[in-house]
Amino acid sequence: MRDEFLIGVVGVCGSGKSSLVNGLAERGYTARHIAQEHSYVPDMWQRLTNPAILIYLQVSYVNTLKRKNFHWTEKEYQEQIYRIRHAIDHADIIIDTDQYSPDEILQIVLDQLR
Repeated sequence: MRDEFLIGVVGVCGSGKSSLVNGLAERGYTARHIAQEHSYVPDMWQRLTNPAILIYLQVSYVNTLKRKNFHWTEKEYQEQIYRIRHAIDHADIIIDTDQYSPDEILQIVLDQLR
């Protein structure tokens, strides 16, 4: 195990959480996708996981549609952002993923963890 702490990853659907968690796991890190975007409990991420490092992956509504071929409304997207607001306020690392590939996002996180 490369690290002694849990890394939590939050973001709306289509932000790249699963790709990042998988990439970190392949490099020996313990990382979890926290499904805060589906919870009405603002601090669920903290109650259930309480990671040592919390990463928020930001993505625009337009890019969620491109990445996952979603058929959701901007109102549904905004609701997910609302649900993760507490986690956003407590995030240690925030990355706007719109301009990066999954590999680039992973490298940004690895650089910041060092």
